[in-house]
Amino acid sequence: MESIHRPNSDDSFQLKLEDDTNSIPDHPAAGQRTRYIQNGCTARKKPLEYTAESRQIVVLNGENLSLRSLVAVARIGIPVRIDDGLQLVDKIHASVDLLQRKLDAGHSIYGVTTGFGGSADTTTDQFEDLQTALLQMQLCGVVPERSSLDYEADLATMSMPETWVRAAIVVRLNSLVRGHSAVRLCVLKTLEEILQKNVIPLVPLHGSISASGDLSPLSYIASAISGNPDVQCWTDLKDDRRSLVPSHKALERKNIKPVRLGAKEGLGILNGTAFSAAVAGLALFEANQLASLSQILTAMAVEALNGSTESFDPFIGAVRPHRGQSEVAKNIRKALRGSSLVQEAADKDKRSLRQDRYALRTASQWLGPSLEDLSLAKQQLETELNSTTDNPIFDTQSEHAFHGGNFQATSVTSSTEKTRHALQMIGKLLFAQSSELLDSKMNHGLPPNLAFDEPSLSFTLKGVDISMAAYMAELGFLANTVSSHVQSAEMGNQSVNSMALVSARYTHKAVDIVSLMVSAHLYSLCQALDLRALNEIYLAALRPKFNEITTKYLTGTTNVPDIKGWRDLLWSTFDKKLETTVSQDSSTRFLDTSKALQPILLDNLVACSQIFESKKGNRTPTANMIQDYTNSIADAAREVYIDMRKAYGREPDATPFLGAAAERMYTFVRKGLSIPLHKGLVDHPWEIDQDKTSDNKKLNIGSWISKIHAAVRDGRVAQVAEDCL
Repeated sequence: MESIHRPNSDDSFQLKLEDDTNSIPDHPAAGQRTRYIQNGCTARKKPLEYTAESRQIVVLNGENLSLRSLVAVARIGIPVRIDDGLQLVDKIHASVDLLQRKLDAGHSIYGVTTGFGGSADTTTDQFEDLQTALLQMQLCGVVPERSSLDYEADLATMSMPETWVRAAIVVRLNSLVRGHSAVRLCVLKTLEEILQKNVIPLVPLHGSISASGDLSPLSYIASAISGNPDVQCWTDLKDDRRSLVPSHKALERKNIKPVRLGAKEGLGILNGTAFSAAVAGLALFEANQLASLSQILTAMAVEALNGSTESFDPFIGAVRPHRGQSEVAKNIRKALRGSSLVQEAADKDKRSLRQDRYALRTASQWLGPSLEDLSLAKQQLETELNSTTDNPIFDTQSEHAFHGGNFQATSVTSSTEKTRHALQMIGKLLFAQSSELLDSKMNHGLPPNLAFDEPSLSFTLKGVDISMAAYMAELGFLANTVSSHVQSAEMGNQSVNSMALVSARYTHKAVDIVSLMVSAHLYSLCQALDLRALNEIYLAALRPKFNEITTKYLTGTTNVPDIKGWRDLLWSTFDKKLETTVSQDSSTRFLDTSKALQPILLDNLVACSQIFESKKGNRTPTANMIQDYTNSIADAAREVYIDMRKAYGREPDATPFLGAAAERMYTFVRKGLSIPLHKGLVDHPWEIDQDKTSDNKKLNIGSWISKIHAAVRDGRVAQVAEDCL
């Protein structure tokens, strides 16, 4: 079966195409441009080939702008330039010339000789003034007043991140260079220049219905290159800080000549889906990473819960050949390779359940459709990134001006709503896995709340359990569609409108929530894997002592013929019972566990009519022998456990037990991020314990999860996941 999820597949039906979710390129300026990084990926190891001639620049020709290139420009500041090939330049000039000929011939051209929208029944020959009038009516967004007491906070909540605006400029420029919009090359070069010199307009967050394009947001870009003094732009100060200044001053500081927009040029910049497509693209890029990561976390959950590999057998996918399902199963099988914690199918009868619960067993069936949705979402967005989304548009071959509706961004809405639904499905699976992991009645012998120390005084991850429920509730709300809330606008002319930018914004919120869930779940999984490794080490250390004590009592007081069979039966009983006593402190747990051996001894000894004799030939009461044996096993079990727990706490390392993917991710968290095993109450950060010179500071659990979250958002965790797949 062909892959939809391998980065090197030639199949066009992919979630992770070559130019999508691999690393963003290193760039000499990346270190100086960290201010662009908002909710996204930083520079990483693997280079990105943008063109055949350079790995350090994105060349725009209107045909091959990828999501990954968009992210590189928007979040790292990789330079952009317009393709200077004669064919492209000639097309741009030809569309401008065609418009001029149409005007000279007295043709009626919407937005050039007429008013706009429902006011298109008006006419004018004041072409340049009409473009200014368009900007004037669309510059209606609300931005924070500098006199506001919460000015900086208002900037964050009322205006778009620079990342989004940069991305929108790239997308609009890539559309306009296609030569269908009659926008002069000098105007396009000015857009290119503000990108290169990092002059980024302040754009209001709200107010676009994304159906004659994103008119109002794009008006701030058009007004910025025109030098409107009431449009603010972010620009660099000498100390590399960013400052908001009026656009005419920002252009002057960077030696950028403002442009006066000619016929059709205001409309050409405004009447497109650039903000919708750009913001959606940035969200989809991260959603793809979270989809990859969710498969690695699922594999880690299978290990932490002693799950089975059977659920991911190729035969299951072959008889139900959904490509997403088969791809997820294949990835999880690969991730589990080498694990000593997973169970083979034949071993599952030894547990209380023959098969894993749904959060593990049906993970490929659950995640697979979301991969397919994300694949289609990507196809829709990359088509939009390389489309002409204007009206009217000009065909220089037929010399015809077409009036249509390419500004309607419903394809973007469709993409974002699939993406948001996929994120909800991913989050729901992680929530279900987390709930199972933290519940000692379901997790096959891990302590409640994944406490390393005594459970009566340590509730380690109980708060995380509650937080995950809160995250999931919010994520479920965000999964609702935006398109079902469309309102008629603008004199009834825009009676249906895509609301694509709003949908894209809410998709970013969904990305935010799933990133929180991934971070908390990864922290919990690493804790669980440590506890599982400790349990394996403990059982391996206890087994010889258990056999020794059992052999001693059976040979010293009975004449049972099959000592080994008895030892195996008693050990199996002890092992199973140990899982059910994890909520007890070690002071009582091991005695209660050992008492489970008493009926086994009694029933089997009576069944084989054993006579209890001492070496002197005197009869010994059965009860005394069984009680002594129980106490001896309990004492040994408690002593070995305490010793092993102390030793593991000094040097925790679960990697010898882990599969290929879990080992890499666990090592990244423990070594790469320096996030330690949580040892319980002793790790609470009391002020008196804080040694400012120590590398082993104690932090709140949320602070450790915050470190993982930072690595999730900047792409480091995604890189580890990518390397595992």
